[in-house]
Amino acid sequence: MSQGNETATHGDGQQGHIAGPAEGFEVMLITGMSGAGRSHAAHSIEDMGWYVVDNMPPQLMVPMVDMMTASKSGVHKLAAVIDVRSRDYFTDLSAMLSHLDDLGVKTRILFLDADDEVLIKRFEAVRRPHPLQRNGRLIDGIREEREMLENLEERADIVIDTSHLSIHQLSTKLYNALMGSGPTTVSVHIFSFGFKYGIPIDADFVADVRFLPNPYWVPELRGLNGRDEPVSDYVLRSKGATDFLDAYEKAIEIAVEGYAQEDKHYVTIAIGCTGGQHRSVAMSEALAERLRAHGLNVSVSARELDRHQS
Repeated sequence: MSQGNETATHGDGQQGHIAGPAEGFEVMLITGMSGAGRSHAAHSIEDMGWYVVDNMPPQLMVPMVDMMTASKSGVHKLAAVIDVRSRDYFTDLSAMLSHLDDLGVKTRILFLDADDEVLIKRFEAVRRPHPLQRNGRLIDGIREEREMLENLEERADIVIDTSHLSIHQLSTKLYNALMGSGPTTVSVHIFSFGFKYGIPIDADFVADVRFLPNPYWVPELRGLNGRDEPVSDYVLRSKGATDFLDAYEKAIEIAVEGYAQEDKHYVTIAIGCTGGQHRSVAMSEALAERLRAHGLNVSVSARELDRHQS
């Protein structure tokens, strides 16, 4: 197993801190009432970049962290959905949390809850028994689970009542709790393309910049592309380029703010010209620079340039 934090003695006799291999590693325990939305929460957290394991026995958590830190897998955030079907649930979970603390692992507990009446309706809607129901009534299983989880809910870092939440509202609450709120939670990808090679079908926005003068007809620019400064300067100084970017920047800013509120955290913008070599490339880069100034996470690619290079 991984070793905990150690100390080292410097030449001056003072002890310094040596980070253990698990420091900087985060563990999120996703738990709560069955039917309260654990599975959807796991999917949302996975979309935020966590490595998610469903229905993991608490006994396997520490070996899992050991394996990930020892192998230098690049995974620094592990989320595990913990289920109450294990009878040794609390004993194993408490020991596991204590061990992770000793290793210097940051741990958080997400607890999802809902009213009994809501849970009954959800189980009846999917026609599945409660994990603890056995041969009894559905409400008996719910009450037994709530009693088992009472202490865990008290120590949870994040508690969300999903009784009156849609799945999208739950995702938004999770994003707010783990990543903050507002437009900065939205990742934007901008790519340029050529209309003569086909309009992309996976874009949320498609812009046409063929109204700008085409550098292709300028001999000294024809062999360059929109990433080259002479082409970029030519395009951006053209009449209408700045006005278009001003208007489009404002439109995207408004849309991204709305997307963040509606649980849409990935936006794709396609900007096209005739061949996807000059105007669309230059305008994509310029728009990306403007959006980054708003604190947005923006990536850029050039479909036709990348295709030719490959």
